[in-house]
Order: sequence, then structure tokens, then C-alpha cells
Amino acid sequence: MEITAAMVKQLRETSGAGMMDCKKALTEANGDMERATEILREKGLASASKKAGRVAAEGVVEAYIHGAGRIGVLVEVNCETDFVAKTDNFKQFVRDIAMHIAASNPEYVGREEVPADRVEKEREILRAQTLNEGKPANIVDKIVDGRIDKFFKDVCLLEQPFVKEPDKTVEQLVKEKIAQIGEKISVRRFARFVVGEGIEKEETDFVAEVMAQVRR
Repeated sequence: MEITAAMVKQLRETSGAGMMDCKKALTEANGDMERATEILREKGLASASKKAGRVAAEGVVEAYIHGAGRIGVLVEVNCETDFVAKTDNFKQFVRDIAMHIAASNPEYVGREEVPADRVEKEREILRAQTLNEGKPANIVDKIVDGRIDKFFKDVCLLEQPFVKEPDKTVEQLVKEKIAQIGEKISVRRFARFVVGEGIEKEETDFVAEVMAQVRR
């Protein structure tokens, strides 16, 4: 089957992959667009880790507002090229990240951002709790290590289960997108705002409300 420029252009726009990669994938798939997309993804997953050292200085800042202005999120997600940053595919990915932040309320992007003094304070609290539970002294440190790991999974964006697909973490979602578009992607920073946060008032479960919406 002849692979036309229009077919290559279509695959590039939907996948964000390079032009030559798209042409090769279409040739291998004999023009089957769906199979070509799968081929790009399969090849990308194998090389995603190799892109970690590359520079991602392009990207977008996404604003997501939920609940008639009750919760707002700003997130910056970087990629390598302006071309990818402008694709609908990438923009939807960034929006999904913003919606996740609104729903799951992470405090940091990754565990390397968590201040050492906070980790140490959390470890002290967890150790005291574990000892108060009557756990044998010889396994207390091991139990605390496991609970510290859970603490990181609660507060770090990349380690949280993705709200739309809880069987994968946000980090896995990022790696899949790297595989799909063939560029390094990184979530650089975010801010989350809730109306009245920090002011004493009757509590409303905004997190549950957002999660209910994004899972529809």
C-alpha cells in the first residue's frame, strides 16, 4: 500500500512522533493507522528511559478550574519541541494532569522535592505510632520504611494512582506519553488553589466531587 504524505501528516498530528518515525510505522503496518500508532508506542516504550537526559524546555502551562471556580490548578508540563506542545494530543494530556491535581491534591511533583526535615518528622511520628502498636522492636524500622513509602505515594504527584485509570500511576502515564510522542516530557511544577482554604468554615469534600467528575 502506498504511504502518502497525508497519512504521515495525520499520524504525526495524532501521535506527536517524528515524520520519519511515522512513515516507517505506517510502512510496517501496511497503512493501518491504528497498528502504526501501536508500533510507535511499542518502540517508544523501549526507548523512553533513554530520553531522561534530554532537555525539555518547551511545553505549556494549563489552567484548570473546577466547581464554578471553587478549585483552580496551574501546571507546567514540558516537552522538547514547540510542535509537540501545540498538538491537541499533548494539550489533552496536560489537562488530564491538571484535573488529577485538582482531584488528588498532591503536594510535590516527586519525592526528591519533599524537604528532608519533613520526611524526618514523618519518620519520627510513624516510628512512635508503630512502637505504640506493640510491634516487635526488631521489625519497627522495616515497618516504618514501608509507611514512609506510602507517605511519598500520598503526597507526590508522580506516585499517585491516576484518577482516570487508577491501575497506573501518573509517572506511568507520563512514560506512556513519552513512548507515544517520542520526546522527553516532564511535569515541572504546579499550584492548587481552593476558595476559602485556610479559613475556618464548614468543610466540603471538593476532592470527592472532582474525582467523581473526571471518572465519568
